[in-house]
Amino acid sequence: MQETQILSTLPGDRAATAFTARSSLPAGRALVFDACHAGVVLRAVMFVEVVLAVGVLYGAESPSDWLARLALLTGVALPATLAWLVAACSLKQVLQHLPTTGQYLAGVLLGALAGAGACGMLVLVGAALQPPWLASAASGALLAALLVAALVLRARGRTPAATTARLTELQSRIRPHFLFNTLNSAIALVREEPAKAESLLEDLSDLFRHALVEQGEAVTLAEEIQLARRYLAIEQVRFGDRLRVQWQLDPRTDAALLPPLLLQPLVENAVKHGVEPSARGGKLRVLTELRGSRVVVRITNTLPEGQPAHSTAPRGHGIALANVRARLALLHDVQGEFSAAIEDGLYQVRITLPAPLLPPDKLPSDPSRRRTRTP
Repeated sequence: MQETQILSTLPGDRAATAFTARSSLPAGRALVFDACHAGVVLRAVMFVEVVLAVGVLYGAESPSDWLARLALLTGVALPATLAWLVAACSLKQVLQHLPTTGQYLAGVLLGALAGAGACGMLVLVGAALQPPWLASAASGALLAALLVAALVLRARGRTPAATTARLTELQSRIRPHFLFNTLNSAIALVREEPAKAESLLEDLSDLFRHALVEQGEAVTLAEEIQLARRYLAIEQVRFGDRLRVQWQLDPRTDAALLPPLLLQPLVENAVKHGVEPSARGGKLRVLTELRGSRVVVRITNTLPEGQPAHSTAPRGHGIALANVRARLALLHDVQGEFSAAIEDGLYQVRITLPAPLLPPDKLPSDPSRRRTRTP
């Protein structure tokens, strides 16, 4: 049995371990030069292409001339843009040690080099009799400065979404209804099953501790699953056989990253709207699986009697679901997806994440290692 801890404190060694583990995960993921996202690459390429298309209009004599000029410039600007993005992504670990001003200057300098490189390609193909080296470098520096500013704004956009989610989640953790029911369940068990009562209070303590400790920008899926287990263990005491939970967990997905305090409110939503209103209770299923370069998380629950079996309207608090979607987009951009709907008489939440970037020897390859468990 674990040693009882005060809810508002965390022992020194565990606090240091938690801080070290979590700070190593999100560090550098919201930096100025976090250009290692597919969405960032697509937006950067589209931005440069739009600038070129508008700029070429000034010198084009006809639509065909505009198209020919745009094709030529695209042929040299696209490799230069990709080179800037690759350099920004590759040097992220080095650049993150620089002060903010130094990171800006480094980004602008890389842009100037990329612009000069594009001009060099024009010279190689014989399209520039008088190479505009200075103008090309200045244009590259300006475009790079705009891209860096966009990345900075994107990074800063994480803060309000994460703060709102943390406040909302903390409020739900300490809402009187949940705390009252949990303490009543513990009181009922103290005399007849003291060990079970102690385990219940430890789960409650861990829930509060997890909500109160600073998490950073990302945690592993394994951590979020563990938190969901704690919550469902508490609710299992309350609902008994009315709550039937099935876990189908692929260990290869454990290292996938997602925003903290994301899964537990979705599981709580499933219990609140799928199990609690039903006299017969309900079933809740949590599944994780690795599909190529994607990690899929599904949370499915049965519906109470009398609820329509087909609907596209998400159940629960619309603001909370929108917040989940926004936080996923801030962390993973276009690689993170979220959907919630009623399908085939079941309410299903689906989350898609990028697969963890681990060496092949660190990933379990045997699907038989999939953990299936029904408490």
